[in-house]
Amino acid sequence: MKHLISIRDLSKEEILKILKLAKKIESGEIKPDLSKYMMGIIFFEPSTRTRFSFEAAMKRLGGKVLVMSGAKGSSVEKGESLADTVTTISQYCDIIVVRSSIEGAPRYISEIVDIPVINAGDGSNQHPTQTLLDLYSIEKTQGKISGLKIGIVGDLKYGRAVHSLVYGLSHFSVELYLISPEQLRLPAYIIEDVKDNFPVIEELSSVDSIINQLDIMYVTRIQRERFPDLEEYEKVKNSYIISKDTLRDVKSNFKILHPLPRVNEIEVSIDMTPFAYYFQQAKNGIYVRQAILSILLKEVEL
Repeated sequence: MKHLISIRDLSKEEILKILKLAKKIESGEIKPDLSKYMMGIIFFEPSTRTRFSFEAAMKRLGGKVLVMSGAKGSSVEKGESLADTVTTISQYCDIIVVRSSIEGAPRYISEIVDIPVINAGDGSNQHPTQTLLDLYSIEKTQGKISGLKIGIVGDLKYGRAVHSLVYGLSHFSVELYLISPEQLRLPAYIIEDVKDNFPVIEELSSVDSIINQLDIMYVTRIQRERFPDLEEYEKVKNSYIISKDTLRDVKSNFKILHPLPRVNEIEVSIDMTPFAYYFQQAKNGIYVRQAILSILLKEVEL
C-alpha cells in the first residue's frame, strides 16, 4: 500500500486492519511517532473537515504540515503545469494529500511523484478516507458493519463520498437502500459493479418508506457546485429535509451520519437528539487519518 487513491484499491482485510489501528490510536494503546515527517496538503477545492482533520492527525503525532490552498498565489497562476507543481512540492514533503475538482488527478499525481499520495476527493469520483472514517463510525456506533440495514439519502449521482462508501460497504453483508430523486440516482455503473455483493440493494425516492427499518441513515447535501444546470439544482435542492418528526418511529440504535457540510437537509433541532452522530463522525476522521498516515509512512505495518 504505497498510496490511497480509491477505496477500490483496498481489500476487506486491509480495511479492517485500518479500522483496528484507528481504534488502537483512539484508545491510546499505540501512538505512532511521525515527528520526522512533513506532510504536504494540496487542495484545489474548498475544505474544512478533511483539511483540518489531516492537519490535526499529523500534528498530534508530532509531524509537520505545509499547505497549498487553491491555485491563487502559487506558480499555477503563472502557467505552471500540475505535474511541475506537485513534483516540486514532493521535494519538500514525505507524503502528499491532494483534493481536486478533476477526476483522476490524485492517481495521475501518484504516478509522477516518488512519495505516497492520498486522495482527499477528486471531483465526483472518490473520497476514500471519508469512507474509512464512515465505516469506523458505523462500527463504533453499531458494534459491527455486516448485517446492518443502511440507507444513503440525497445526492447519489455527484456525491464522491457516496460513491466511495457504496464500494466500501460492498465488502460487508449489508442491506443497502439508495434514496434520492430520480435525477440524482447512483450511477448505473456503480450499481452494476456492486449489486452481487449486497443481499439487498434497492433504489427508493422516499425516506419515510424505510427509515423505521434502518440502523444507519447516511444523509448528504444536494451539491449545487456539481450541477451543470442550476435550474436542475433548484428543482431538487430541498428534496429531503430530516426533522424530528421524520425520526418518530426509528429504532433505538439508529444513527444519522453526514459527511458535512450540511445546508438544510438535517434540521438543527436534531443535533441534540441521541440519533445525531455527524459531529462525532467528523472527529473520528482524526484517528482514521492518523492510521492511514502511519501506514503509508511505514511507521506501522498494515
